[in-house]
Amino acid sequence: MKIMHKVPVVGVLLLLLSAPGQADVVGFSVGASYWQPELSGDFNSTGEGSIDLTDDLGIDDPSPTSLVLVLEHPIPILPNFKYQNNDLESDGRSTLSGNISFEGEIYVAGETVTSTFDLTHDDIILYYEVLDNWVNLDIGLDIKRFDGGVSMVGDTNTTTSSIDVDETIPLLYLAARFDLPLSGLYLGLDVAGIGIDDSSAQDISLKLGYLSGIGLGIEGGVRTFSIELDDADGLDSDIEYDGAYVQAFFRF
Repeated sequence: MKIMHKVPVVGVLLLLLSAPGQADVVGFSVGASYWQPELSGDFNSTGEGSIDLTDDLGIDDPSPTSLVLVLEHPIPILPNFKYQNNDLESDGRSTLSGNISFEGEIYVAGETVTSTFDLTHDDIILYYEVLDNWVNLDIGLDIKRFDGGVSMVGDTNTTTSSIDVDETIPLLYLAARFDLPLSGLYLGLDVAGIGIDDSSAQDISLKLGYLSGIGLGIEGGVRTFSIELDDADGLDSDIEYDGAYVQAFFRF
């Protein structure tokens, strides 16, 4: 699901500079999110053939839980802040039906390979409120900081290969929320996406939520995160995580 492609950085800066609104008071919320995506795609070390995550390696779908923190304030010149961690480590074990190669190592047909695929990252979102009434609109930057990697171990001659992924990708961030009158219910859409050189990422959430009068809330929907890496520490990838999520939070 690729809604956004490459967006010029100058456009991001212009949007941030034009943002007029902020919260009237200091607000803080803390929450926990559970996501159950299906994982699909392929990867390779630069110059070698593609390896399919499910067909070749039998990588399991992750089931990450996340901590979500939000701080909003009335100081116009300073952005609001949101943080979310994303534990996207998955393991797999598969007997190969054909030869594959990774980082110069060859894994032969019939060999059993144990592998780990990890795109764990933190989201640091800095944003401004453009609208703050029954329609809420936020504009800012989502800085994704990856700290993961790929490793493979074969049972023939104990062949081992790995790549560490240490990458930072800034994304244009847009969030819209529509409050339904007199109900506490709201509809929301969060979209992040921008390209850096030949690498790109998109992170999109469509949600329905409820916020009670005492600040306790819950929301759920569908989140799709896709990423294309081009020679990121020697790794190329075209990966997508797509599935339902639910989040509970308390707003102070």
